[in-house]
Amino acid sequence: MNIRVLGCSGSIAAGSRTTSFLLDDDVLIDAGSGVGDLTLEEMARIDHILISHSHLDHVLSIGLLADSVLRVRRAAGRPPIQVHALGATLEALKAHIFNNVIWPDFTRLPSAEQPVLAFRRFDVGDVLTLEGRRIEVLSALHTVPACGFAVIPAEGGAWVFTGDTAPNPALWARLKSLPVATLVIETAFSDEEHALAELSRHLSPSMLARELAQLESPDTTVFITHIKPGEVERVMREIARAGIAHQLQALQSGQNMAVGAR
Repeated sequence: MNIRVLGCSGSIAAGSRTTSFLLDDDVLIDAGSGVGDLTLEEMARIDHILISHSHLDHVLSIGLLADSVLRVRRAAGRPPIQVHALGATLEALKAHIFNNVIWPDFTRLPSAEQPVLAFRRFDVGDVLTLEGRRIEVLSALHTVPACGFAVIPAEGGAWVFTGDTAPNPALWARLKSLPVATLVIETAFSDEEHALAELSRHLSPSMLARELAQLESPDTTVFITHIKPGEVERVMREIARAGIAHQLQALQSGQNMAVGAR
């Protein structure tokens, strides 16, 4: 399995794309602005979209992707793209995006019988099996109902994405019994904006240090995601000064990450 980082920024600017990961060539994990870098052919191969929460930077490309691939997938007789999310997230998408006001309801287009999108609910703790790949839904704490994901290979350690989250004991309790090869964890704000991080239920470098002290595996590779444009150097300097034992690096768009044995 391979994961391609389409976007990993906390917002947009030239060269900055919001959160989205492509697992192999047919599963999106979040659907931020990075999806727009895929070709039409690449987008048409996507059969599943997993959404961590309802905020715009993680969902904005779902409707645009549906509009782009509708004709291609209909001509090829492809089934609906499965959009997997927490129940509250699916309700938010129905009420606030696919409401025929902000965007057409692609769960009923081009017809209610053969739509381009189909919504599928999951809950924290569920393990999805998508064409043989196992993906566990992990706990997250954010301003809206949210989750993270663990891609669990048949051999080797898991690839874990925390999603947007505040300090979260439930995550570390689960990871104690899950071998983690790669951890992608957010740090949205610098310590200068610590109060804003707390208010918005994100992490800052000092909060990250306390979280990673609970990561028991010293061999886990840790990547920092969701840093705001223009803040990467500052946040990474503060992280370096925080005395974190693990080796860390800022995640970058375009990066490829192997999951498990190849």
